Amino acid sequence: MSPDGTVTVQVALTTAGCPLRTQIQRDVEKRLGSLPGVTDVKVVTTEMSPADKKNLMARARKRAQENPPATDIPRRTRVLAVSSGKGGVGKSSVTVNLAAGLASRGYTVGLLDADIAGFSVPRMLGVEGKLQAAPGEPGERARIEPMTKKVGPGLIKVVSMGFLSPENEAIMWRGLMLNRGVQHFLEDVAWGDLDYLLVDMPPGTGDIQMGLARMLPRAEMLIVTTPALAAQKVAVRAADMARKGYLRVAGVVENMSGFTCGHGERYDLFGSGGGARLANEIGVPLLAQIPLEPAVSVGGDRGEPAALGEGEAARSFSDLVDAVTDVAPVIEMRDCTARMLDAVGAAAAGEQPPA
Repeated sequence: MSPDGTVTVQVALTTAGCPLRTQIQRDVEKRLGSLPGVTDVKVVTTEMSPADKKNLMARARKRAQENPPATDIPRRTRVLAVSSGKGGVGKSSVTVNLAAGLASRGYTVGLLDADIAGFSVPRMLGVEGKLQAAPGEPGERARIEPMTKKVGPGLIKVVSMGFLSPENEAIMWRGLMLNRGVQHFLEDVAWGDLDYLLVDMPPGTGDIQMGLARMLPRAEMLIVTTPALAAQKVAVRAADMARKGYLRVAGVVENMSGFTCGHGERYDLFGSGGGARLANEIGVPLLAQIPLEPAVSVGGDRGEPAALGEGEAARSFSDLVDAVTDVAPVIEMRDCTARMLDAVGAAAAGEQPPA
């Protein structure tokens, strides 16, 4: 402050054409002008450097992650978001077959189809119907009941826009609405007890991906790629997005890794080595290599996941289940911190503590 009471303030904006520039200037002038001894306020606006913008966004993402919204997902549940960075690599197929494989081992698996506009999970699982809201206790809001599919000793609980919209109608929502849809599926669904929650992510690294990092900061990412170099390079962006959102990347899955014909000859129709290269580049394990096999596509069309059948693809999905339960195991100890926190929360709410 100068001797005559003039205060000069420099404000760095994210862009020179910031629409809030005038409002920010007025707010600063009003706040500082009310202080004792201040006779005049001069606000000088500048534009942030690329490095400053990057650091600001990193701080904003970290702060948002520290205050996630409340959900019905138990603390013990391992949340795995399956992403690829691009479409056409079989990400939904991997998600559905991983869910089926986990359920066949006796796990209770939640499957959230976050690809709002491009949903395919209901058909691939062979689950039909309409989502219904279950009445809550007096004074509580109603919750959406997920659709269910029994798989051997386990269970899959599914929520998808496909249970709310006809399969042949386009969903024309902007990014904010898409993100809000996923938020409803997280906050307003009675998921109940889950061992795993798998999230089938849409292609890209946009609103839904950033929203998930804020809503489920404990989520871990599985990155799906094909052997092709182009798919691998795009998948790197998905891993980068996860880490910028402070999400752990648990591993890489290579899909369509090769085709073996009837007489035993193997053909690398989409190239080779993409999964290993990606895993090495981002420093995580290659969890499985899923072959290109007609049973996967046919099973998806019929609602009969290939993971539950026989053949090379089924064995590869079994390997994937083994790898996932190794890198992201479910904590089963009754006296672990997560169980204790759930019990305390239930007791505080006057509910029956979880078993």
